[in-house]
Amino acid sequence: MPHARRNEHTTPTAPRSGGVSRRAIVQSAIVPAITLAARQAHSKANESTNMASPPRTLPYLPTSAQAELIRNGDLSSEELVRLYLERIERFNPRLNAVVALAEDALERAREADAALADGRSAGPLHGVPMTIKDCFDTAGTVSTWGTIGRRDFVPAADATVVARLKAAGAILLGKTNTPEFTLSFETYNRIHGFTNNPYALERSPGGSSGGAAAAIAAGLTSFDIGTDYGGSIRVPSHACGTVGLKPTSGSVPRTGLCLPPGMLTDSVSHAGPMARTVADLELILSVIRGPDGVDTRIQPVPVASSEAVRLAGLRCAVMIDNGVAAPDAETVAAVEEAEAILAGAGLAMRRDRLDGITETSEVGSGFWPVGAHAGVRKLLDEAGTDIEDYANNWFRWFAKAAGNNAIPADALIGQLARFEDYRRRMQRHMARYDVLISPVNAHPAPLHPEPGDSPFPSEDASYTEAYDLTGWPAGVVRGGTAGSGVPIGVQVVANPWRDDIVLAVMRHLEAALPRFEGPDEALWEA
Repeated sequence: MPHARRNEHTTPTAPRSGGVSRRAIVQSAIVPAITLAARQAHSKANESTNMASPPRTLPYLPTSAQAELIRNGDLSSEELVRLYLERIERFNPRLNAVVALAEDALERAREADAALADGRSAGPLHGVPMTIKDCFDTAGTVSTWGTIGRRDFVPAADATVVARLKAAGAILLGKTNTPEFTLSFETYNRIHGFTNNPYALERSPGGSSGGAAAAIAAGLTSFDIGTDYGGSIRVPSHACGTVGLKPTSGSVPRTGLCLPPGMLTDSVSHAGPMARTVADLELILSVIRGPDGVDTRIQPVPVASSEAVRLAGLRCAVMIDNGVAAPDAETVAAVEEAEAILAGAGLAMRRDRLDGITETSEVGSGFWPVGAHAGVRKLLDEAGTDIEDYANNWFRWFAKAAGNNAIPADALIGQLARFEDYRRRMQRHMARYDVLISPVNAHPAPLHPEPGDSPFPSEDASYTEAYDLTGWPAGVVRGGTAGSGVPIGVQVVANPWRDDIVLAVMRHLEAALPRFEGPDEALWEA
């Protein structure tokens, strides 16, 4: 990638995704049956999701609608896999969202079709193609974690979330780009370079799940699984106009994730679904959540269906400005529109600012000098990546400044005490409400930064980082469009284990706000 800063007048050409070989991609034309299937899918999607206007074509359909078409015999899994592979071949060179392909995707699709013909279904995602963020291990498909030491590493086993999705019938297409070890809000690493925002190639898709969000928005995949360590599901969903959910802490196993369970910052590490519709988030979450017997932090807590939630009478806090980073006017307008919609649905709305929220950035950053950096150094050593080759400039600088790993006990105890006090104060205040809405970030998607830098000040992400620190469920739905043409998201938050409320409010906003239709594909023509 060029090292010159990008500006409004330049359009970067992203590198081809490492590992995506033309030989691995189907060269033949998409079968004529897809045209008919797309028309049928439009009709069925309207019936099942009450879409005001259907997505333009088959690759943009909800996951659930695609699964229904396959299940009913109106579309084969092989046809859908071929369609997505053709789109990756055509559009990914400019987007650089997909960085590796699964060599057996077509074989698995044919097996799925044969199983259905024989009356056997694997589950609710039978035959539906998916991509997986490259921070998760995928058996037989390169899993780099974005770090040079694992450039060619092929795991023998799937991460738990991948294994569960495959067991439910989903077919792995490939991997989506991630910053090194997921620790950046810019999706860039030294193996694959930058991923570009599908709405404006010179802008960031956010991070760390920017490859996933860009692929979903561009119709290169049906859905993906992201991770969230400070906003890494929600910021890309905001930047790319898709939907994403960070479930309650303790919901989804991190087994096979580059940041393993048990690190000092374990409680702020989450995995969750990313898709184009809220209903799909709930479907995918039902497949991946729950204990796996390996990640000991995951709890067997049942979560009710969002359809059982009655919105009228819910107490809703509206936090326009968190006192850390002032949102711009376009972001404020998007939240205010959501506020009006929810008020119209009978929620009791109140403007408020949670006690402790202004300390979010300080509490979050406080983990690094008391030992979190040592955990990352260990990951680098295990991967075989030299510190000088680490892509994130801030960490390289910090690791050198930190010197040896001897941490005074009182410094560690002080950080943990402050963290607990923050969580206590926030929870005490949030107990007054059933749900909260706020900006996702202080601004819409910014221009790409220099390689290794963040696209925005860390304080701008305090709107998302707060709910990693508390562990509360939080999701993002598209709320509007900025003057630059990129989407603006609205964040929905609830109390622990009330993911159903988050999803119910997101569903209502999704139905009232502009629906996902996808960016202008002409932007991605090579």
